[in-house]
Amino acid sequence: MSAKPKLYYFNGRGKMESIRWLLAAAGVEFEEEFLETREQYEALLQDGDLMFQQVPMVKIDGMKLAQTNAILQYIAAKYNLYGKDLKERALIDMYVGGTSDLMDPLLRYPFFQPELKAGQLNTILQKAKNRYFAAYEKVLRDHGGNYLVGNRFTWADLHLLEAIITVEEKCADILINFPLLKGFKTRISEIPTIKAFLQPGSQRKPVGDEIYVQTVRAVLPAITFLTTN
Repeated sequence: MSAKPKLYYFNGRGKMESIRWLLAAAGVEFEEEFLETREQYEALLQDGDLMFQQVPMVKIDGMKLAQTNAILQYIAAKYNLYGKDLKERALIDMYVGGTSDLMDPLLRYPFFQPELKAGQLNTILQKAKNRYFAAYEKVLRDHGGNYLVGNRFTWADLHLLEAIITVEEKCADILINFPLLKGFKTRISEIPTIKAFLQPGSQRKPVGDEIYVQTVRAVLPAITFLTTN
């Protein structure tokens, strides 16, 4: 029996959260080692575990994988969540890339200076509505199915659900003018493995608080934090 994947990151969302979502959706149990001190980070460096001196890092199938997209693509392909052919994978990559563009400022949001947060949040919400959610509403309308790509659940659907729920934490009625996305959210949230992950007590992480922010700043050198993959 192969060992469970082991995730190395902070006890918070960041770039690792989408990896947690994907493993959970695939029904894969995983372990986590939380970075809490600079010494832990330096020990990983000394052991050669961090190829680019960055986290996230995941130990899986005898590999030490760095780079978030590489980790996600491997997991999606391994658990048959990456489309049936090259064309579907291209669409999945495109949709995941767009969703990641929306998610990136939300992941950085806890680290913004207080005086900038209101303006930044307004920009994020406007882009969510006018650029990203409008685009995905059209995809669902044009595709005419329950999913973004093909006729089955893929990584692209999961990543969009994560983004919707994350944005809703900032603006509960963000989907008021997007009926297809509202139905999509309800439908994908009912997939048993995802439904379990959304329940209290799962390995899903809460919105980053000041403790999380201070831990990241204390553990990572500034240049590594700014370029964490």
